[in-house]
Amino acid sequence: MDLFEYQGKQYFSKFGIAVSPGGVADTVEEALAVAERVGYPVVVKAQVKVGGRGKAGGVKLADNADEVRLHAGNILGLDIKGHVVRRLWIELSSDIQKEYYASFTLDRPNKTHLGMLSAEGGVEIEEVAVNNPDAIAMLSIDPVRGLDLATARRWVAEANLDDIAREQAAEILVKLYTCYTEGDCDLAEINPLILTMDNKVHALDAKVTLDENASYRHPEWEEFRWSETEDPREQMAKERGLNYIGLDGTVGIIANGAGLAMSTLDVVNQVGGTAANFLDIGGGANADVMAAALEVINADPKVKSIFVNIFGGITRVDEVAKGVLEALKRVDISSPIVLRLDGTNAVEGRAILAPHLSASLITEPTMLDAARRAVSLAN
Repeated sequence: MDLFEYQGKQYFSKFGIAVSPGGVADTVEEALAVAERVGYPVVVKAQVKVGGRGKAGGVKLADNADEVRLHAGNILGLDIKGHVVRRLWIELSSDIQKEYYASFTLDRPNKTHLGMLSAEGGVEIEEVAVNNPDAIAMLSIDPVRGLDLATARRWVAEANLDDIAREQAAEILVKLYTCYTEGDCDLAEINPLILTMDNKVHALDAKVTLDENASYRHPEWEEFRWSETEDPREQMAKERGLNYIGLDGTVGIIANGAGLAMSTLDVVNQVGGTAANFLDIGGGANADVMAAALEVINADPKVKSIFVNIFGGITRVDEVAKGVLEALKRVDISSPIVLRLDGTNAVEGRAILAPHLSASLITEPTMLDAARRAVSLAN
């Protein structure tokens, strides 16, 4: 679950991490009220779960009420990379001396936590990694041992943070790590972590992703859910228990297994197409699951063809074939379907489908052939 910036800052505050004073606003009048409360100058910030707000005109400095009224009116309703701004965060402007970057996430291959710290903040960390990789100080953290203040002090020195900022930054890093672990985050990021002109260090931004698998430990997370601006396709898939991520292409994807689903996206791109989604149905390719998957993909108006890519291991292909035919009785599909079926009982599965093949239900022998056909149909 990704949090909005203001929610991330509220989450940080629970763990003692200093943030700029501010408040949320859903209307111009509410924005004015918050600005009067925190004092001028303020920054009017669009609340969307996507980067590039500043370049899109979603972050503006306001020195007085007239400027708050102007900027709030312009930003509310603004479309930023497909995300419409419905809420603002109004915060006291900060006089910035230096900007740093700090984050914690999971290093899955090494089964540790990974901390990243840089004296070059305020830009995408990917840019720093490409242009000046030595500017990022990595820290591998044993989950059992955790992060103590002494280690954090050595870390900020290694990252070459300014001397005046090091002790405060080390303390914030320990708190951020506590937020990341005890708060059950997949990602806890501050960019930028700033040193102000009066030599104070605090979080100017907050990017937090919560681990939904830990939601049973956090009933308080319900306060975040009501404000989620989730892709309606993803909401529909979630209601049906599907592992789905919406994309912007024209070829709908259904596959069994995350690895196969990702490979399917790659091969569609390889042959000149664009995927409309990632959808992993796992091992349960029965009629109910297939019907739910087809219903979700069929609801996407951008989808022009559907590519069902199944490799039967534990899953039996003949059962998949039966599931597809039964699903087609339940869902009125508007796009042609291309199937690639291989693995356990693949011959039997293809035989079951054979009497039903048509211009809108097609089988291909290989993944590449099926991708080419699906892309051709989508075009």
